[in-house]
Amino acid sequence: MNVPASGNTGVAKVERRAATPIAGAVAGILFAVLFSVSVTIMATTMADLSQDTGAWLESGAGAFKFALALIPFAGLFFLWFIAVARERLGRFEDQFFATVFLGSGLLFLAMIFAAAASAGAMVAAYAQDPAGFAASSTYFYARLMVAQIFSVYALKMAAVFLISQATLWLRTGVLPKWMALLTYALALVLLFIFTQSQWVILIFPAWVLMVSVYILVTHLAGGRPAALADAVAPKSR
Repeated sequence: MNVPASGNTGVAKVERRAATPIAGAVAGILFAVLFSVSVTIMATTMADLSQDTGAWLESGAGAFKFALALIPFAGLFFLWFIAVARERLGRFEDQFFATVFLGSGLLFLAMIFAAAASAGAMVAAYAQDPAGFAASSTYFYARLMVAQIFSVYALKMAAVFLISQATLWLRTGVLPKWMALLTYALALVLLFIFTQSQWVILIFPAWVLMVSVYILVTHLAGGRPAALADAVAPKSR
């Protein structure tokens, strides 16, 4: 009498676990889209760092505020993506690289939030004193800080995030080898490039989009990661 109930419970658990990567893949796609849109708007709105006089704060303030408003939502979706990436590894997760992976992902997110907050404060300060703030050293300092966080420190944390993920994939085989090798290549670009251009950071959301689409397609096609398959197998015996 109790066996069917137990079997139904096991099936329900498996269905819930199978649905989680799909939701996480969708979250990764949403992060990639929102973050890319936000960075694109900011990069096209802000003047070049070497020629910045602050005039763009008057003409592009509306679009810039919209771009900043997208960042918190992108961050929430990125957290969900991190959770699904860890879930895909299952019991094969390496604690050392998993710690580096989680830490670098959270640091990347914290730096993006810090840069967005600084940029938002810059826009608010300009609204209070347009002429005075744009010509002040405070504006120049804030502008440099936003550029440094986006183009240097956030890039390096994104590179560490990619390296740890690629290493875990090679060790566990939950994703194809070609994807891990491509991830290594992209990580080296982010790690060793030195530029003030905000466009380079778009490599990271493009990678998240690639991984998310792959996970979504494989699950919709009936695929199952090795960790999940091994976790379910004992229940079917």
